[in-house]
Amino acid sequence: MSVPPIFALAAGGPTRRFLALETSTDVLSVALGSGAPGDPVWQHTGPGGAQASATLLPLVQSLLAQAGWTLHSLDAVVFGRGPGSFTGLRTACAVAQGLAYGAQNAARPAGVPVLAVDTLLALAEEARAACTDEAQAVPGVVVALLDARMDELYVAPYAPGADGLRELAPPRLCAPQDLGAYLARALPQGADPADVLLAGNVFAVYGERLADVPGLRRAALPTATALLRLAPGLLAAGAAVAAQDALPLYVRDKVAQTTAERDALRAAPP
Repeated sequence: MSVPPIFALAAGGPTRRFLALETSTDVLSVALGSGAPGDPVWQHTGPGGAQASATLLPLVQSLLAQAGWTLHSLDAVVFGRGPGSFTGLRTACAVAQGLAYGAQNAARPAGVPVLAVDTLLALAEEARAACTDEAQAVPGVVVALLDARMDELYVAPYAPGADGLRELAPPRLCAPQDLGAYLARALPQGADPADVLLAGNVFAVYGERLADVPGLRRAALPTATALLRLAPGLLAAGAAVAAQDALPLYVRDKVAQTTAERDALRAAPP
């Protein structure tokens, strides 16, 4: 899916209705809301992983009932498309497609539109919002980091601004020990380490090898509520697609790689 370089936050306009699904990590989250600041949000957070496929649909039905909404009343179904857990991404995509198709009617023969949002973008938005909630200055760069297992990270840097988050480089794989060198190439020249926030779930696992990477640290995960906040801007920017065109973003094309393949990937320029 082609999306604009600026990922805007909710602004003024008609109230929207979004269902957001995030299952790319071991934590499952589902949320309903408009994405506008101060509007009510119905949400659930719990164990993900292998349980996500069995619990996701009942959770969606429960939240819709709590909100008094129907599938047909939604403006879009939003899901974290990856990178992340292969099983989690497939689960979220399949459920989003199924729900979108399930809302087909005469007015919407293709069903509800779908917004497939980069997981690392949602993580960066969660970190940005946490800084704001804690009355802290939002750094000039947020580097979203997810544990990709197999001794690698998923990484993507974003620049927060008044209009939202601007992608500085697309999501990619990186070995923990190579992160510093990668960021030196990917971030704006002369970026102040005190104005760079490394956010994610990688510090407990790869802390020693990340110790020399400059920047502040914040533990964070992508969430369905972060997807909600991003949804209005993405919908307004024309990023919604039909259900059949909503696909996961794996970044790593296969789980099993040869040593030569992994070495080549680590040496690839940003």
